[in-house]
Amino acid sequence: MMSYPASIEFLYGLQRRGIKLGLETIETMLARLGRPHDRYPTLHIGGTNGKGSTAAMAAAVLQAAGHRVGLYTSPHLVDFRERIRVNGNLIPEDCVSELTARVQDATGLTLEPTFFEFTTALALQYFADREVDVAVIEVGMGGRYDATSAIAPLVSAITNVALDHQEYLGSTVGAVAFEKAGIIKRGVPVVAGRLCPEAAGVIGRIASERKAPLFRLGAEFRVAADPLEGFRYDGVRETHTGLSCALPGAHQFDNAACALAMLELAAARGLPHSEDSVRQGLSTVRWEGRLEIVERHPLLVLDGAHNPAAAEAVAAYLAGHRRAHPDSRIVAVVGMMRDKDREGFLRLILPLSDEVILTQAQTARAASVQELCASLGERGHAAHLAPLPGDALSLARRLASSEDLICVTGSLMLVGEVKALLRGCVLSPLRG
Repeated sequence: MMSYPASIEFLYGLQRRGIKLGLETIETMLARLGRPHDRYPTLHIGGTNGKGSTAAMAAAVLQAAGHRVGLYTSPHLVDFRERIRVNGNLIPEDCVSELTARVQDATGLTLEPTFFEFTTALALQYFADREVDVAVIEVGMGGRYDATSAIAPLVSAITNVALDHQEYLGSTVGAVAFEKAGIIKRGVPVVAGRLCPEAAGVIGRIASERKAPLFRLGAEFRVAADPLEGFRYDGVRETHTGLSCALPGAHQFDNAACALAMLELAAARGLPHSEDSVRQGLSTVRWEGRLEIVERHPLLVLDGAHNPAAAEAVAAYLAGHRRAHPDSRIVAVVGMMRDKDREGFLRLILPLSDEVILTQAQTARAASVQELCASLGERGHAAHLAPLPGDALSLARRLASSEDLICVTGSLMLVGEVKALLRGCVLSPLRG
């Protein structure tokens, strides 16, 4: 059996194969492994933004209900093993090594899996080995041809649809919705979060064609925020009042509602939970890198938002902070990938920032600080340039007083690098 570092190096090498659209390879790999994903029920969650938070909440409630829960998400922030968890515990290093060898054997000489295909097969096999009661599976990208679509879930969910990954998913919201609707399986209930009319039309049509019962936020289930009493969920059959969510940001109420709707539908198909597990799971859930507060004085917040739709949630959080603390200054540390809508993202973040520091994650995909500076356009917002994230963080701390807020945002890769700096640990290269 190869060592853990050797396994990671092997997996890293698979990234050179890039992204491949299609299910033939993953289905062949899983068949050769004995179809491990058929040994436990699954929940499948897609969407442009919020799918990871929704998956984390669903997993937390199921674990609180006494189930052994697998959780598969991507990308990771610091450690490859973050992608694969059972009851919140990262997959052990020796299991990564052993399963890498097993999946290699299943791959043989004829298949050339991508990194994500290989990792998906590894995760699904690990969950079978651990005899999970259920696995919550987050889509990697899109849906129709994503490797996770090899599963046959109890329930599917599409949290929302916005423009992202246009080179793979299409340049219109309708085209992106069509790709994401690929996770809708014939006869399998599907939950939909808040959708614009164009996306709602596409998803509704495909759900109808596949005879998949559709449950929509704002129609079949609802959520309402109450600043004094948390939030209220009115579901298909269940109602919960006075709920609290450990994940900050009002947008998380929508994600929580999608998770609860999924769990209601899963309960009707044999996967029970309770009122107590809902309250315990939502009040204790953790999901790193999404409005995550890592230090207090000054307040240091990390958020991996990387498109304008996600930036809206960050902007709402910053605006709320400004209303509550009018004397607190906001220092934004921003680094983005070259293929993202930098202008659209910055348009939302800049007006709320007293100081802006532009930086770049240490990856070839990252936009340079000069490119980011050019994206400021005619807004007339001065920016500090600090190409190294460590230097950017140090500068932010010098600019901020103990009562100010520092927000690191624009890329999950940047957030991962900052978390590694804060922990003083080595960053895993496999973050795509």
